[in-house]
Amino acid sequence: MKNVLLVEDDPRLADLIVQFLSQNGFSVQLLRHGDEVAPYLRHQQPDIILLDIMLPKLDGFSIIKKIRSTFTNPILFLTAKDSDFDHVKGLELGADDYIIKPVEPHVLLARVNAALRRTAPGKKEQTHELTFGQLTINHSMRTVNLDDNNVELTTHEFELLWLLANKAGEVQSRDHIHQAMIGREYDGFDRSVDVRVSRLRKKLNDDLTSPTRIITVWGKGYVFSPTAWQ
Repeated sequence: MKNVLLVEDDPRLADLIVQFLSQNGFSVQLLRHGDEVAPYLRHQQPDIILLDIMLPKLDGFSIIKKIRSTFTNPILFLTAKDSDFDHVKGLELGADDYIIKPVEPHVLLARVNAALRRTAPGKKEQTHELTFGQLTINHSMRTVNLDDNNVELTTHEFELLWLLANKAGEVQSRDHIHQAMIGREYDGFDRSVDVRVSRLRKKLNDDLTSPTRIITVWGKGYVFSPTAWQ
């Protein structure tokens, strides 16, 4: 049974989500105040967090800033705001996905299951370690080393890097990346992939204005350069 931490102050919505997820095989813990999240995580590690943005005492953006360096499981934002700014900001801070309220229950369930599948352990990989000059990516250990320094990545950032590096030198379409990382088809407007590539570039010391390590191929997608890591 997967454990879900729901952080939501709307009593009616919270009760509906708890009831629906419980009926579908999840164990759900509910918190109603933002400042309760970090203390809770000191003793419990849920498999996924559903996090509202507008919360009393501490908002969702502040919460993810506080916990993302130590909590590596999926975080899905629940937001009533149909705002590109909120969506992009959440992704930049390390959220794995966002869900606009009110959400249809079966859509919520699909998003939760997709996020859990992407981070599930035990997937067999033909190659467990990739090396490109000063960059080493170890899939078994989930570690990245660049210029003899450990690079700390979230689970989602690591999976994106592994996806691109496994096809080094080959263009990966935004559609393909979106399906693999987000679990649904690209609608032509969602900026999730772009935001995550930008975060990954920053951590890998790529030039954000003229990147040479993860290159944008306009109109097609992204390509991981195998020769830019010397």
